[in-house]
Amino acid sequence: MNVTNNGSRPTIIETAAGVQPTQYISLGAGDPKDVAGWVVEEAQICISVNGDELATFMASPRDLEAMAVGFLANEGIIQHPDEIRHLHLSKNNCVDVWLHDTNFEKPRKFIITAGCGGGVTFDDLSGEHEPLTADLAATTEQLAELMRQTHLAAALYQQARGIHTAVLATPSQILLQTEDIGRHNCLDKLCGAALLAGLDTEGKILLSSGRISSEMINKARRLGTPIVCSRTSPTSLSVALANAWNITLVAYLRQNRMRIYTHSSRILDEKD
Repeated sequence: MNVTNNGSRPTIIETAAGVQPTQYISLGAGDPKDVAGWVVEEAQICISVNGDELATFMASPRDLEAMAVGFLANEGIIQHPDEIRHLHLSKNNCVDVWLHDTNFEKPRKFIITAGCGGGVTFDDLSGEHEPLTADLAATTEQLAELMRQTHLAAALYQQARGIHTAVLATPSQILLQTEDIGRHNCLDKLCGAALLAGLDTEGKILLSSGRISSEMINKARRLGTPIVCSRTSPTSLSVALANAWNITLVAYLRQNRMRIYTHSSRILDEKD
């Protein structure tokens, strides 16, 4: 994960390796070339709670403790890290979480989502949730600059491509950045890292390199981020949920171009 406490550019904190060396043949103009390069690492990850396996999915094998904490928070299983008695990462990429609550029962309802990385959610998206009320605004120029910084600071993407990134930011500064092969895994890691660092996510901007689907906007609602931006597309349900939950949804944010789908009043033109 990338964390910054000063300046407008994030300070990269090195964690577990997320890429592996590879060889490939490059075809294009001129003769074929043998190239030594990199590919992003993918592994099977499991999360257990009080000794009972809760979820297994594919992810990047880094920042897994933060991912487990964020996953539990995003699914409403915990509200605060103090609810965790012990957290252990085994050598087989399984995060064992022991709660103070010994009466925890594994949810019976599993919804396998359409997202990459094997996204799982237990929450019923058709339920009633209060709209976000955080007072936040940003200019189009600020959003474009944040997305540019997000792209440049994605260390694994710059080295090997093939990976998503997510950012928590203020209008002027990146606060936290994560990378994973799954776009919702990024949000779980972002949530968990913020909880473990004591960083309040409410009233911040969320930026993602991936498609914004219903489970992505639901995680944004849990984070309390009233502005959600993506380099790519939203889905029909994410637009409907963003509209209902008072979330400003910005998609296709590339350079100075963007599409604002909901609650456009939070996005200001610098010339105004």
